[in-house]
Amino acid sequence: MIHYYRKGTAPRTFVLFHGTGGTEEDLVSIGTMLDPEAHILSLRGEVNENGMNRFFKRVAEGVFDEEDLKMRAERILKEIEELLARYELKDTALHSAGYSNGANMIAGMLYLHGDVFQKSILFHPMVPLKSGPALSLNSAEVFIGAGINDPIVPYENTTQLMQELSRQGAFVTMKTYEMGHRLTLEEVEDAKAWYSAP
Repeated sequence: MIHYYRKGTAPRTFVLFHGTGGTEEDLVSIGTMLDPEAHILSLRGEVNENGMNRFFKRVAEGVFDEEDLKMRAERILKEIEELLARYELKDTALHSAGYSNGANMIAGMLYLHGDVFQKSILFHPMVPLKSGPALSLNSAEVFIGAGINDPIVPYENTTQLMQELSRQGAFVTMKTYEMGHRLTLEEVEDAKAWYSAP
């Protein structure tokens, strides 16, 4: 898997997942804002949709290919494990951040594989799987940034995601914004404040 790695100075690793059409470099500056001392491991989605990189296939706008999502979630987890070993990061705390399609990929991994990340920051996500989360998320903390007037992700869908994660034991904080599907500085700063809180 194509990826970007930057060595950090703290025992924390941030795994970053871009949105549709992005690359492994898109969220590096945001990851640095969230935690300047963490190791950065930023991934590029392997699905090509009309020239745009994605982490899993979809049938239509807002309609996911759930079997493809399941297959790729497992593949990405194995890839992360290999990269952690390669860069000698296995003993670091593992966190994640993603935007849109990348946030949906993280949510899918939480649904399918439990609390694989200690802290996850999901910018404009939606429910990844109709079946809901399968495992306990008692050790997971999740920040969700939602657009109250997001034309791509219905607000009710993101609220459902928050409820389903919470029901499985995750500690979820959700904040809403009025800039549609755009990721704003305010949203990143709120995520940083959440992430940095003791």
